[in-house]
Amino acid sequence: MALFIFIVILVALIWVHELGHFSVAKLFKIRVDEFAIGFPPKLLRVRWGETDYTFNLLLLGGFVRIHGENPNDLAPGEQDPRALTSKNRGIQAAVMLAGIAFNLIFAWLALSASFMAGVPAAAGEEALGPVTAPQVLISAVRPDSPADRAGIKAGDIIERVETGDALLDTNTLSTNKQADAVQAFIADHQDESLVITVTRKDAEQTFLAKPEAGIADGRKVIGVEFGDVGILKLPVHLALVQGAIEFKEMVVLTAQGLGTFFGQLFMGRADFAQVSGPIGIAGVGSSAVEKGFAVAARVAALISINLALINLLPVPGLDGGRLVIIAVEAVIRRPVSPKIVNALMLAGLVLIIILMVVVSVHDVVRLVG
Repeated sequence: MALFIFIVILVALIWVHELGHFSVAKLFKIRVDEFAIGFPPKLLRVRWGETDYTFNLLLLGGFVRIHGENPNDLAPGEQDPRALTSKNRGIQAAVMLAGIAFNLIFAWLALSASFMAGVPAAAGEEALGPVTAPQVLISAVRPDSPADRAGIKAGDIIERVETGDALLDTNTLSTNKQADAVQAFIADHQDESLVITVTRKDAEQTFLAKPEAGIADGRKVIGVEFGDVGILKLPVHLALVQGAIEFKEMVVLTAQGLGTFFGQLFMGRADFAQVSGPIGIAGVGSSAVEKGFAVAARVAALISINLALINLLPVPGLDGGRLVIIAVEAVIRRPVSPKIVNALMLAGLVLIIILMVVVSVHDVVRLVG
């Protein structure tokens, strides 16, 4: 069920992107022949006005067929006032940029919605509201550590830690200081076996782990990272502002990550283990859905930002590639030859498919491995 819900979210992101192109094209009286989610074969077709609205089998993208965008739409010398190419370069660029803009707006609203619902946040984190009900959340477990062998997992919430003659109940501690108290308790009993009670998926579980040397310098530990994490929940007006702040940070980090990856790809040193294709995204997304609306909304925002920035790349077949052609035409003051445009678009599509296949193969290898 979670996977199905996430597929619906992905379709929504595609719909948002194509809606941007569609809306701005309609705004400037450009004819739109088809609004499609997915790629053929067609599953559903509805004719409304002059536009076909189609839902297709291959949900790996979508498209809006705008009259005049394809050089073959018009005969040589033909003029059509409702064709994309009949509009000035600024309008053409606006139509191409609209899909990117809609994805970015969606990401900002999704992040804002997550803050309205309430998102996990570190106690004491700087935000526009207080972080409430902090708990000791395990954020990471070192492989082959005492905690890992005992069965403790990232995401567990520490409720109690005890030895034969000592007990630390985190629920009796003052807020924002629980993690420090747990760390001090483990340090004070590093030569004893620890009974650790955690909450996992609303159920308490108990594990036995004894601190070991060689994991951290100077002391014995059980091999976990944890901190005080609560819920940050904001009213609408503050959520929109906090969403904008996080949106900016997410865009910058995503742009840096994509820049690094494509730079390494150009140099032949790309690490495909650091990126995910459709299979990997589906796995992450379905896990996010299981964790609730707020987490799913944030993952959807991240994917929407990636979709927007990738489409900005000056690669034929993407919006950025079309923007380059529009810029070239503005400089040379005449249309680029349809043969050249078609050849570039075909080459770009081939490159995109090859990259998607390579990344998907790595997804499968990671999944199987």
